[in-house]
Amino acid sequence: MKRWTLIAAMLLLSGCALTVSDPRALKSMDSFAPLASDPRVWVEPGYEAYGERVAEALPAAIEQVEAAHCLPFASVPRVYVCGSDACFKRYVLTPKLSAAVVPDNRLILSPNLDGKERRRLPSLLAHELAHLHLGQRIGHYHSTMPLWFHEGWASLTADGGGAEYATDAQAFAAIRAGHRVDLMARDTPTRRHRAGASRLNIYEFYRQSMLLVGWLKAQDEARFRDLVLAVQDNADFEIAFWNIYGQAPATRLAGFFDGVLSEPALHDNEPIQAAPSTP
Repeated sequence: MKRWTLIAAMLLLSGCALTVSDPRALKSMDSFAPLASDPRVWVEPGYEAYGERVAEALPAAIEQVEAAHCLPFASVPRVYVCGSDACFKRYVLTPKLSAAVVPDNRLILSPNLDGKERRRLPSLLAHELAHLHLGQRIGHYHSTMPLWFHEGWASLTADGGGAEYATDAQAFAAIRAGHRVDLMARDTPTRRHRAGASRLNIYEFYRQSMLLVGWLKAQDEARFRDLVLAVQDNADFEIAFWNIYGQAPATRLAGFFDGVLSEPALHDNEPIQAAPSTP
């Protein structure tokens, strides 16, 4: 009990540190209540059984994220569990999501993960915790870090979570058709380049982004570790990449695309680099 009391106290303190940078961040979370067995999980009343499933998956997901990010969470993570569609839509404006981290660094799960997408709970929880982990250190949205790295790193961390609805083979086929993640696109503080900017659907974008980040890590794990530590220390992504690799991201990652184009049969038959993808 002393341990959970300490965690609860830390959660309350961490909530004061959030920067209100978006009108959505002003929406009260008072309708949620902490789960008795784990105060890191806050639940829409009446859906405590769902909350218990989240609490059961949470320790492994936290361990997974901290290992991948080479750092502990800056503050104790909190997960909000919506058992009803109305609850989720109140806080998450983007349609068709099953989970999201919204301003300011609030991780919210939808009823889908207790229903038709029940099996996705552990992997999607890890994916969103990866976003939360980064958000705690550099803010909810950092425009110098490209979306492909944001999402690719989170999906890689979650063993394919968030990228399940496209296969590696589909991602490779898109590349050979001339549809690849635009590594030259630069976001601004108010505009983020999304999947459509690369002429990819959202599923292909997530999968291709995950493969790019996975390739970068596999080529040189020591440099990749230096990169993720630098960006978590609030370094500009482009500058950090140049300092560590001596090249622009597009130049370095051309090797990934060249490999796909030069050896299509090899890539189509190699083992999937993340969880099997079955819509």
